[in-house]
Amino acid sequence: MGFKCGIVGLPNVGKSTLFNALTETAAAQAANYPFCTIEPNVGEIGVPDLRLQKLAVLAKSEQIVPTRILFLDIAGLVKGASKGDGLGNQFLANIREVDAIIHVVRCFEDTDITHVEDKIDPIADIETIETELMLADLDSLEKRVDTLEKKAKGNDKEAKETLSLINRALALLREGKPARFVERKPEEEDLFHSLGLLTSMPVLYACNVDEASAATGNDFSRKVEERAKQEGAVAVVISAKIESEIAMLPSGERADYLAAVGLKETGLDRLVRAGYALLHLVTYFTAGPKETRAWTITQGTKAPKAAGVIHSDFERGFIRVETIGYNDYVAAGGEAGAREAGKMRLEGKDYVVADGDVMHFRFAT
Repeated sequence: MGFKCGIVGLPNVGKSTLFNALTETAAAQAANYPFCTIEPNVGEIGVPDLRLQKLAVLAKSEQIVPTRILFLDIAGLVKGASKGDGLGNQFLANIREVDAIIHVVRCFEDTDITHVEDKIDPIADIETIETELMLADLDSLEKRVDTLEKKAKGNDKEAKETLSLINRALALLREGKPARFVERKPEEEDLFHSLGLLTSMPVLYACNVDEASAATGNDFSRKVEERAKQEGAVAVVISAKIESEIAMLPSGERADYLAAVGLKETGLDRLVRAGYALLHLVTYFTAGPKETRAWTITQGTKAPKAAGVIHSDFERGFIRVETIGYNDYVAAGGEAGAREAGKMRLEGKDYVVADGDVMHFRFAT
């Protein structure tokens, strides 16, 4: 699995239209009224990566297996969601399941599509969603404090550490700032993640613009991009309408359509690339006669843990790994040529896997 993203936003901002387009399905009911999505729709797709095809040709692979990305289309949130309004509790629970949030923001004007606030103001929309998520986090953390304080007084080490993180998060949330800005040490990261805070998740803003603004953006999307820059988030301009039209075309016609509307790549490609950067993800490959496959890991992952993504036995019995950089693999015409050119390296347990590495793990059974 590459990563799991929850698509959120106010009603009628284009979430389900975008979801349908990205997953090339009609699984989500796109309709011009709030709460048309009652259960989170789930779509899984292969992550686009042009390197796979080149590797497969050189390795004479029978099949190509991309890494996967899973999208959850979560129903539109409204003011009061943190208190259960608009079926809010159910949807907030769904958000807790994801690795990152794709926040779809309406950056287009259309009198035929109603806005829940009767005005187009992307920054106000962002703040509405963020406020509800922060209120939900506040409520969640405040309920834990008394119990943790009692345990901490009894010298419970884990309780003390958890309470310290919670107090830091509460201080920020009470100032109207999301929990992802909590200052923490690397060794506190797992404990912080275990708190399950909605506002601790990385955010990718998808600025849903009209067709004419798909290539350049507009004044609305530029405001969102500035907001994202200020808070260390990522913003991508995308037209859900264009993406839905692309999804209906045969693959051979998509490049011409993109060129006609002034785009070099689909919104999906841009979203995935931005998502990988946001989550600090990289891809390595395995290639052979049976298949060429992509695997997603976190940047900085060492070889044994990368091997464990394939199978836990690979990690437990890891001996070493044969590694060829993607560019070297292609330039040498494949694995045999890379060996002859001295481009294959034997790496051990401390090797940090690089994006594009073509790897063959050796392990003891």
